[in-house]
Amino acid sequence: MQLHQFRHSAFCEKVRLVLAAKGLDYAVVEVTPALGQLELFRLSGQRQVPVLVDGSEVIADSTAIALHLERHHPLPALLPADPAERAQVLLLEDWADTALASGCRLALLQAAGADPVLRSALLPDATPAPLRQLVSGLPSGLMGGMGEAIGEVLGQQQRRQLQSNLEQLALLTGSCHHLVGDQLSLADLAVVAQLSLLRFPASSGAPLAGRGVNGIADNPMLEPLFSWRDRVLAQLGQG
Repeated sequence: MQLHQFRHSAFCEKVRLVLAAKGLDYAVVEVTPALGQLELFRLSGQRQVPVLVDGSEVIADSTAIALHLERHHPLPALLPADPAERAQVLLLEDWADTALASGCRLALLQAAGADPVLRSALLPDATPAPLRQLVSGLPSGLMGGMGEAIGEVLGQQQRRQLQSNLEQLALLTGSCHHLVGDQLSLADLAVVAQLSLLRFPASSGAPLAGRGVNGIADNPMLEPLFSWRDRVLAQLGQG
């Protein structure tokens, strides 16, 4: 199998976690923005990652990939057999991929505007060194203004909603090992993947590990949530 990805995409992280949970071997193809996306379009008919090539099958979209892997590699199961629990998992996964993903992505963009190390590290690996230095060295005032502009897009109400959702998740994960039932599920992996944008796990390596969104990554109320995230990653050998 080949996973075509952007390294710091939460949706690619979700697929990597599913593959890890199922103990599957795969090769990573890091997609270069622009030129690489044209090649991806010829392969899959669209430019977005993740895309999984499994033999003769080409599957796009993280949920479609997860369901494909669940069908072809059913153990360990990431979707409960119980219909009610299965519905809960799929609802939580959809929420993580939409509402939570939107808030996390915009919060990270705002944080990157004010943090030169963060915005440089988030660039694709193939970014030429001079361009990486240019992005990192942009005046803090200019980038701070960009962060404020993104903050306006994010909006105070959406930021409060993100904060409230994270606090509720922290309470939930502080009292249980899994979001649904007593086994690891696709819901856990979808949420864990999005949390990687708010505080990068140790597996991100230097200089990203531990960095994230101010007010969230360093919020004591959310520490149980990130601790739960790290336990899930350790369980999968991704810590």
